[in-house]
Amino acid sequence: KVSRDLTLTDKRMTINDNHRNCPPITVMLRTFIEYLILSLLLTKYISALPDSSDPNSSTGTCLLSNMAEENSSAPQEYAPGLNGNDLIIDGWFHERGVLWPGQAMSLQVKKVVHHARTKFQDVLVFESTNHGMVLVLDGVIQVTERDEFAYQEMIAHIPLFAHPNPKKVLVIGGGDGGVLREVAKHESVEEIVICEIDGEVIDVSKKYLPSLAKGYEDPRVSVKVMDGAVFMDQNQDAFDVIITDSSDPVGPASVLFETPFYSAMYKSLREGGIVCTQGECIWLHLDLVKPLVDNIKKFYTDVGYAYTTIPTYPSGQIGFIIATKRRGKCDVPLRKPRDEVQATLKYYSPEIHSASFILPQFAKRAIFE
Repeated sequence: KVSRDLTLTDKRMTINDNHRNCPPITVMLRTFIEYLILSLLLTKYISALPDSSDPNSSTGTCLLSNMAEENSSAPQEYAPGLNGNDLIIDGWFHERGVLWPGQAMSLQVKKVVHHARTKFQDVLVFESTNHGMVLVLDGVIQVTERDEFAYQEMIAHIPLFAHPNPKKVLVIGGGDGGVLREVAKHESVEEIVICEIDGEVIDVSKKYLPSLAKGYEDPRVSVKVMDGAVFMDQNQDAFDVIITDSSDPVGPASVLFETPFYSAMYKSLREGGIVCTQGECIWLHLDLVKPLVDNIKKFYTDVGYAYTTIPTYPSGQIGFIIATKRRGKCDVPLRKPRDEVQATLKYYSPEIHSASFILPQFAKRAIFE
């Protein structure tokens, strides 16, 4: 490009020097050719620039980030910690984490609709090209509209259908409302309490994830924005089922994977109660699952492990730790969904309930032997 410009400059000087010696028609023709060449070069240069409307271009990425900043309720200078916008590169969101080294999950971004830093974590919501709305906390995908049901249905219905008559249910975490939506499908349940430490996650979910947050509309639901451990300490022998829908054991959720928290759940359970918690991934986290299962076996009557498949979670799989208080195993449902309820379910069934407890041999040995 530089050499071409220099050549044109030399030509322009030659044309100017020779103007006096050329007939007028020749000067006009040369001038026309010069400007034609300049126009063609300028057109070629402009066409080579990235399309600002294309999310796959670097310019598109900048615009997505600017859009997020304009719509963000976060301060211009973020508190120390991860900035979710930094994970959007060339129009793609890239999920990387210390709990799954050497691998990443990427989703193409159509539009960033929300980005903020709350008191507890970085919150990002974007519309993806193929997975609907996506909720990301501290850089980790929590929910996509495309596959969320595989997780919400299993973490809720495994313990609830394993219980003969659940009446009071506590949900810890799960601010997006998806677990509430599934719990509300059980007619026997009289009271549903959700304890979410970050109230802004609830607000964001109601605005951008209404298909999940519809769970808040059920009149049996009461919301407590507070520490779940504190709430359980204040409510002992109170619940038939406790479901802990937590993010990974990093940041504010790390306490939810420690033995004292499971002890608090045990004390908050009624006799015959069941707890079901997010249990990480058998392909990545057996070193976390094994010691936790060993420790809680000391006070729970039975401890089991089930899993579901979900494409946008690390390695496409996530497990559940299911433990009981003076009750046997939960691998066989004691009740079945009514036909009209089963018709609304996309993943759970009585058959898959039992099948989810059958582990590959490497995982079974690692966790229980």
